[in-house]
Amino acid sequence: MNAVARVLRFARPLAGRLLGAVLLGVATAAMGIGLMATSAYLISRASLRPPILTLTVAIVAVRAFGIGRGVSRYLERLVGHDAAFRVLVEIRARVYERLEALAPAGLPAFRSGDLLARLVGDVETLQELYLRVVPPAAVAAVAGLGVVGGLLGLVPEAALATALGLVVAGALAPALTGRLTRRSERRLAAARGELTARTVELLEGAAELSALGAAEERLARIAACGEELRRAERRAAAAAGVGAATTALATGLTVLACLAAGTVAVRAGRLDGVLLALVVLTPLAAFEVAAPLPMAAQQLRRVREAAHRVTAVLDAPVPVAEPSEPAPLPSGPHHLELRGVSARWSPDDPLALEDLCLDLPPGRRVAVVGPSGAGKSTLAAVLVRFLEPSAGRYLVDGIDAKSLASGEVRRVIGLMEQRPHVFDTSLEENLRIARPGATATEMREALARAGLLAWVETLPQGLRTMVGEHGARLSGGERRRLALARLLLADPPVLVLDEPREHLDVAGGDAFLRELLALTRGRTLVLVTHRLAGLEGMDEILVLQAGRVRERGTHAELLAQGGWYARALQRERELEALLAAG
Repeated sequence: MNAVARVLRFARPLAGRLLGAVLLGVATAAMGIGLMATSAYLISRASLRPPILTLTVAIVAVRAFGIGRGVSRYLERLVGHDAAFRVLVEIRARVYERLEALAPAGLPAFRSGDLLARLVGDVETLQELYLRVVPPAAVAAVAGLGVVGGLLGLVPEAALATALGLVVAGALAPALTGRLTRRSERRLAAARGELTARTVELLEGAAELSALGAAEERLARIAACGEELRRAERRAAAAAGVGAATTALATGLTVLACLAAGTVAVRAGRLDGVLLALVVLTPLAAFEVAAPLPMAAQQLRRVREAAHRVTAVLDAPVPVAEPSEPAPLPSGPHHLELRGVSARWSPDDPLALEDLCLDLPPGRRVAVVGPSGAGKSTLAAVLVRFLEPSAGRYLVDGIDAKSLASGEVRRVIGLMEQRPHVFDTSLEENLRIARPGATATEMREALARAGLLAWVETLPQGLRTMVGEHGARLSGGERRRLALARLLLADPPVLVLDEPREHLDVAGGDAFLRELLALTRGRTLVLVTHRLAGLEGMDEILVLQAGRVRERGTHAELLAQGGWYARALQRERELEALLAAG
């Protein structure tokens, strides 16, 4: 229940609205009970055919209670839903802020489809706590006490029977429902997340799965997830039926008990016969208020599972901790230093970087090479503050990066990722991500520098051309150049390029790198690459192996050492010659 208590705390700013909704719910219940009681009295009294004027008060009361019940019900729903939706906005904003803080290093702990289920489905489920769990329980408690107190003054035996029936309907039936749904609700939440995750994976990898003939097997997995969800829903529905049946049985037995107690009281002269219908029918109104409680217990189980999944996101450790009072970042030119930096992607993972030192004064150009898994992309993540060093110091202009706001650091250090994301919108909107206020002239200049403007001008819609999901309407080279144009438009003084030749052919990739190096001349540059051609003009080359620097120096110095770099470059050239000859 700790997760539920945390979710309830989100409602503190709206406690007044939620209390108002509960009070309106109590008013609605009171109106319903008053309507049932006065209607029973009016029918019994009218059967004796008294003068019509003696029934006026009861007639007016029936109309007032009937109209008042509808009005208060409307106001209760209006106020309650408004408060619940406002709380959901706050929770969803908190979850999104956490996901933003986790990205990108902390997100692999969750599957993308499951994250979507948590952000949408699980957060949506939390509204039931404010609509169908807490308010019905509070209203039923107040209404039950009122009815029992009223009957106590007429027929104490009927009051006792009603109290016992309400305990069964309002406490035992919900407890039974909650117990029966405990396992099914846990499975429901997990099954929904699994189904969403597998569906998203299928949609994202549809082309590859179809090409490899694996789509049918993935569809079968989704069908199995759907069947598991159906079984869990069926078990939950069965539990809800048991709760409803228990409530209905308690209602019927209580009415019979009240009829028997009222009949005895009438025969003994302790109760006016006209009031017998009131004693028998009024408990029905109280049970009507208690009827939603078994469902509320089931919803509470569902809310608990959703709350656990949502708070798991909120409690996920962030890869980079933001300072409470960020230090101001000096104006450029900027000098970056890594002093004995070690880093790992999660506390349980081995070190991806170990005791790395790197000096990046303004304008210095460094290439980072090495085999796959050497720690090259980890270094890039540390530089742009996607990952916190586990040891050592990262300094920006002599200031520890931990004391700087990550957003400020990223305004200075621009990253072109290994797989740059292209959003499913227009070319213009993809560029405006880098600088929202950019003019059309500035965007065209960035495209021209990236070598993409001539192609854009051939498009019928120009900058307004839609690129498709993940840039599906663009070639690999066009996606790369669009990412470069976006980076140039942002105009950071320090650039980190992570595998810029990825997904390009050898000749095209080398040509793209030459253009990159020419375009970024004068800027501080860190080039992460597995391909060694074209690095002759770099100020320094770092060779990483297993997270440690094994070699460092200029292109000529590393060739003279005859180490890994020299051997790898020789193998690369031999392979290219072989391919060219073949």
